[in-house]
Order: sequence, then structure tokens, then C-alpha cells
Amino acid sequence: QVGLVETGGGLVQAGGSLRLACAASGRFFTYAMAWFRQAPGKEREFVAGINWSGSSTSYADSVKGRFTISRDNAKRNLYLQMNSLKPEDTAVYFCAADSTGNNRYTYWGQGTQVTVSS
Repeated sequence: QVGLVETGGGLVQAGGSLRLACAASGRFFTYAMAWFRQAPGKEREFVAGINWSGSSTSYADSVKGRFTISRDNAKRNLYLQMNSLKPEDTAVYFCAADSTGNNRYTYWGQGTQVTVSS
């Protein structure tokens, strides 16, 4: 079992930055992790992913070069540094854990709202 709690969301102006954190309990250090987001009226979409050790990351094209995913296994935290934010980044952001090893995310946090004003 893994418990996930996201923090760090808020309201920011376009061009600004936010850092999201996801505090995990359980076997966090063995799982690949990811951030997803869901905007009003839209499907949930993948934002960024990281393997268990932090040595491999992947990003959606829409956030490449602006967002950085990282993890601290000792502290059981996952992070998403978001720079150069745009209004279209407005969404609820979720962290998720893949306990299957097959790119299936089985544990989810409750989400944190990010709102970017123009």
C-alpha cells in the first residue's frame, strides 16, 4: 500500500513558477512515479514520469523544457518544478505510483489545484 498527498498548488501569474510535492508512505522507493493533470472538461493527461531511482525521466511535449520531475527516496517525496507557467497549465495535478512495473498507475493522490492567470 502507498499513500500519496500532494501539496504546493496555488494561484500564479503566467510566466511564474510553482513547485509541487508529493509525500508518500509505504514502498515508495520501489515504484516508478508520475505526475498527471486534469483540466476542467478535459481528460486526465500524463505530465511527467520518473523511474524508481530517478535516473530516467519522461515528459509530455507540452511541458518539456519548462517542468522538471525529481524524487528523494530517503524523504519519500516526489517533486514537480514548474517554470514559465502558462494559463493552459491550469489543472488539478495528481501524483501517482506504478506498483505493477508495467506503466499502470495503481495509487493516486487526491490532487492539488494549480491556476495560472494571464
